[in-house]
Formats: sequence, C-alpha cells, structure tokens
Amino acid sequence: MKRSIITIDEEKCTGCGNCVPDCPEGALQIIDGKARLVSDFFCDGLGACIGACPEGAMSVEEREAGAYDEARVMENIIRQGPGTIRAHLQHLDDHNEEELLATAIDVLREKGFAVPDFRDKPVTLAHSHGGGCPGSQTVTINRGPLSAGAHGGSVNSELKQWPVQLKLLNPAAPYFSKADLLITADCVPAAYGNFHQRFLKDRLMIMFCPKLDPYIDEYVDKLAALFSTHEISSVAVVRMEVPCCGGVSTVLQRAMVKAGKSFLIKEYTISISGEII
Repeated sequence: MKRSIITIDEEKCTGCGNCVPDCPEGALQIIDGKARLVSDFFCDGLGACIGACPEGAMSVEEREAGAYDEARVMENIIRQGPGTIRAHLQHLDDHNEEELLATAIDVLREKGFAVPDFRDKPVTLAHSHGGGCPGSQTVTINRGPLSAGAHGGSVNSELKQWPVQLKLLNPAAPYFSKADLLITADCVPAAYGNFHQRFLKDRLMIMFCPKLDPYIDEYVDKLAALFSTHEISSVAVVRMEVPCCGGVSTVLQRAMVKAGKSFLIKEYTISISGEII
C-alpha cells in the first residue's frame, strides 16, 4: 500500500540519536552511526521525530510501505511506561487519528491498563471540540462586532473555524454539518486581495496545495469521510490559474465519487495578478 512514512537523508544524519526518543512507536534505531527506519509497521508517518533532528535529515514521503499496525505498536509503547503511553495517545489525538487512537485505547483496556488523561487544557479563545495542540484542535471561532481600528484596520476576518489545512482538520467536526464549504488552494488568499469578503464570508474553509502536499490520497479519503458524515449545503472551489492547481478540483471529484455524493460546484479561477478569470 502507498502511504506517508518517514525517510532519512543519510548524508545529513550525524547519528546523534535525538530522533529515537521522539519515536515511542519504536520505528527508529541508530545502526552503524546513522538513524534507520527499522520497521514500516511501526512508523505512523505523522512526523513526531522530525522536529528532534538538528540536521534536518528527516522528512515524510509518500511511498509503498507496509500498513502501520497500531496494536503491535502499543505492545512496545506499554513496555516504556505511563509517560510514553500518554505521549503516544496525545500524539494521535493531536493529529486527529481517531481510529488509531481508539485502537490504542482498546489495547490498553484489554491488557488491564488505565487510560491516562492525555488531552491538554482546551484553548480559551473560542469554542473547542476536543483537546490537543492548538495547531490541529477543532475550534469554532465566535466573532463579535468589529470595533474601530481593530486588527490595525476596519476589515474583519471571516474565518469561522480552525484548523483550515486539510491535513489537520477532523472530518467529523460538528461545525461541518449543513456547512457551506470553501475549498481553496494555498496561494489564493495571498493572490486575491478581497478573499475574505468575496469568498470566505459565511463559509467554512478547507485549504491545501495539490502540487506540494504529499498527502493527496489521504486528502481524498478525508473529504470523502466529511461528505459521508455530514449533509453539506454547498461547495465552492477557488484555485489559481496555474495548471497544477487543477488538482484541487481533481481531489474534490475523487472524494465525491468515493463518498457516493454529488454536489453542484461553483469554481473560480484567480490569475497570478490577482483577478478573477
């Protein structure tokens, strides 16, 4: 099967070993002075180890790999003690890996271990639907009226939810029920000056880059899950004029087919000079 998995640049790797403790799943070892991925089955591809590497030798790639096995991973996690168990559960929760998290908790219960409180304190700036790091936590943003001079100007943000990147969002988030969706390429908000008022107002945003993001099959699955879980009121797509940006529409079409859903799509194309074509 093809999936996201860690890759290591041997030329950059110094064998310092900083990555090993940040992979409680047990997929990494130092062998012959270099970090090695010793088991596809233990690597979840979420990249917890990347930030621990001082040389930038670690990244995530999309390739053929054996299926990640959460039950086998938990056998290794349990042996490392309560702190590692909690860190692993929080790691899965932070990345909205609900199925893997459920499997991990089932293994703990089957073996008679208590499930630790692994969720961080919820954020307070908005209404939250769960715990975890602020980067991937499901949040509804409640905005009051804009006061004069707020945010350095008179234009309010129309963003109503967090996260917005498709890699991070939870397709089961309750705010997607009967939502008007805006699916946009990453570059559009930078190219089109009136993005918030023209496109984002009264919509929930989903953003990704079909050219640079290595998670396209995962994106199709996530959108399909979202469409299968919720009744969607409308879908608008905004992309750039460059050919690779047509992948936004391709991902959407594949997701609709997978979910067995059909929507009337409004699609807009933005020129690199910032005009609607």
